[in-house]
Amino acid sequence: MNLNDANVGETYIVEDIETDDEELKAFLFSLGCYSGEPVTVISHLKGGCTVSIKDGRYNIDNGIASAVLIK
Repeated sequence: MNLNDANVGETYIVEDIETDDEELKAFLFSLGCYSGEPVTVISHLKGGCTVSIKDGRYNIDNGIASAVLIK
């Protein structure tokens, strides 16, 4: 399951980042979004979603959200 499939208000654990784009992986890592970290979906938007990672809230588009696998 990825962030696009997540329920609003629930906390999930990042399982993996599924992409070959090293820049995207580095960007998500800089946000604190990497394997084993908790992530909470705050809301789903038309073009993506708002997530809470560590102490920050971020808007990410559907393409990035689909690369973040959660459990």
